Amino acid sequence: MPPRFVGAGVSEKNREGKRTARERLAVEREKQKAAEKRRRTLIVGATVVCVLGLAAVIGVVAANSGGDDSDTSSGPVAAPKGAAGSDKLAIPVGEDSAKSTLTIWEDFRCPACKSFEDMYRSTIHELADSGQLKVEYHLVTLIDANMSGTGSLRAANAAGCAQDAGKFRDYHDVLYENQPEETDDAFASNGKLIDLAGKVDGLVTDTFKSCVNDGTHDSWVQQSYKKFQDDKLSGTPTVILNGKTLDLNSLTPDKLKQQVADAAK
Repeated sequence: MPPRFVGAGVSEKNREGKRTARERLAVEREKQKAAEKRRRTLIVGATVVCVLGLAAVIGVVAANSGGDDSDTSSGPVAAPKGAAGSDKLAIPVGEDSAKSTLTIWEDFRCPACKSFEDMYRSTIHELADSGQLKVEYHLVTLIDANMSGTGSLRAANAAGCAQDAGKFRDYHDVLYENQPEETDDAFASNGKLIDLAGKVDGLVTDTFKSCVNDGTHDSWVQQSYKKFQDDKLSGTPTVILNGKTLDLNSLTPDKLKQQVADAAK
């Protein structure tokens, strides 16, 4: 691991904590890539072996993927208020005038995403609040697809509902701070998602609860995951700064700050 240079006021314990978080992030991403590779192999194998049963294979794959790989035929895509981009698939945080844009593809069930958030949350907030950085969040359902379940979809829809209420960032952080184990599909419960929303002042309203329970933004989340697949992104989190995919194994909060500062010159 490359050497880290930190100020005298940072303790050795803090340095070790950051190293551990970065190592955990790398391990989780490798596990995720392996799971995705296994899933793709299984799908290809099933298609080759069971040509005559193609319709049944597709049905099984869709069920095991949480039913959200690319199906947006259930109705029109209802993007959350203020969704950004030509396709309206990004939730923006920060000033449009910021010199740098950080694009984050993430899944609320993804342990590597939580590791990234735990390590970089305060840095990203600082850069966004100071007007130096605009963040665009893309929510996907990779863990639903890899491990079955609907927690990724339900949580992403609820985050879209929080965006409608102007409270996306706070709720986004609450979800990661209360992320269940990867194998525990606890976020599949709308009731739990609404209970967690109680940690965000003023978020729980009848409108928010209806949005969560009705799956108002489900098709939008599904469309976002389809875009993730179409772009052949390798896993979550995928983090892109000003069009360049960042190597999270070598990135540090200080390096992120420096890259943002350099882009502003």
